[in-house]
Amino acid sequence: MNLLKILRKKSIEEALHRAKNSALKKTLGAFDLTLIGVGCTIGTGIFVLTGINAAKFAGPAISISYLLAGIVCIFAALLYTEFVSMVPVAGSAYTYSYIAIGEFPAWIIAWFLILEYSVCASTVASGWSGYFVGVMNSVGVMIPNYLIKTPLEGGIINLPAAGISFFVGLALMFGTKESILVNRILVLVKIATIFIFLLVAAPHIKMENYAEFMPFGWGGVVSAAAIIFFAYVGFDSVAAAAEETKNPKRDLPIGIIGSLGICMLLYILVALFLTGISHFSSLDNPQPMSQALRENGSNIGSALVGTGAIVGMITAMLVMMYSHSRIFFALSRDGLLPDMFSKVHKKLKTPYLSCLLVMIIISTISGFFPLSMISKITSFGTLLAFTAVALSVLLLRARLPNLPRPFVCPNIFVIAFIAISGCSYLAFILFLNSIKIFAIWGISGIAVYFLYGYKQSLLKTKPL
Repeated sequence: MNLLKILRKKSIEEALHRAKNSALKKTLGAFDLTLIGVGCTIGTGIFVLTGINAAKFAGPAISISYLLAGIVCIFAALLYTEFVSMVPVAGSAYTYSYIAIGEFPAWIIAWFLILEYSVCASTVASGWSGYFVGVMNSVGVMIPNYLIKTPLEGGIINLPAAGISFFVGLALMFGTKESILVNRILVLVKIATIFIFLLVAAPHIKMENYAEFMPFGWGGVVSAAAIIFFAYVGFDSVAAAAEETKNPKRDLPIGIIGSLGICMLLYILVALFLTGISHFSSLDNPQPMSQALRENGSNIGSALVGTGAIVGMITAMLVMMYSHSRIFFALSRDGLLPDMFSKVHKKLKTPYLSCLLVMIIISTISGFFPLSMISKITSFGTLLAFTAVALSVLLLRARLPNLPRPFVCPNIFVIAFIAISGCSYLAFILFLNSIKIFAIWGISGIAVYFLYGYKQSLLKTKPL
């Protein structure tokens, strides 16, 4: 085995050639890409984890946690935009790392993106289940505990979480265009739900709830920022849709930067309003926004927000599972996974076996593992991917300085330094908190690569 071959690189020409000959339909414009970013980003992070992380880590300063994570994301997004406008190919950070750094580092990025998207979508499904059960209870329908709790919580299965994962997976299998139409409608419902919450909550804000603004200190604020970082994963999903975009050089930058700006504003506003109407210590529950409104006597507002959250979180799952399936598609097309996962259905024009695999994974995790366990490891893959993209942009600037760049990141060295150092620091905090999980997952990824990917890679005969 020639270990130097683990750094073999895919050329930009190869990547663009495979994308050009792809059977995937080009149906997405700037508006759809922005809604994909918003749809993926605004989900459990805003409806569930804002309250949980305020109660456990940051208090009312959860708004600062969102601001910190958002600032790091802005720098990362500028770097993403430069690369994706040059190489509009499926696979996002994995593909960019493959071109700029090498095969094995790209595989590790993809391996942790698989973990991230698996856990992210499962977190949303678990959060969706909490709101669904709350709404059912409010209309007198009581679901048995053993069907809404995982085995680790004393039940058999979280059936609503597994069921919604199965439903979304089927929707993705039946077509990107159809799924995007559903996403358009549901994202607008979700944004309306957030505005209803802000309008209903505003009169009930009590300044005394901000008295203990940072109860767990600066360390708690930073820890919360690391945990909720995955809540900004939406623009990676926009990048993952590059190969199905009609005019990628124009539409992708709009989708990435536009969706990030909208979501950052909404996160901070909801965090401030939520911790303003209820003491942070009472927000550790599966439906904090609805619960907080009920505590303030707004039962109708609570019902509307709960119903909107049920509808809105489906869009986050839809986009995350979409991005997840496209990573499997890209890995398979490069030979690093079996080629069946890159097969596109002749009629549906979707990588249906990748979608099926994702559906099985997400249904299993969300059905059998509790939200408190899976939400802690969601952000590591995102942080690793953002760091790799920043490094890839720098390397490509050095190797190919004259390459045409439809979007040029300003002050590249400053922005890349901030993105790399910020993401690396937050990733380190998460790694320390969940070192066993990340170590086991990383070792298993290395094993899969050397037992299969290294030998089957389409670049195995390419000279270094």
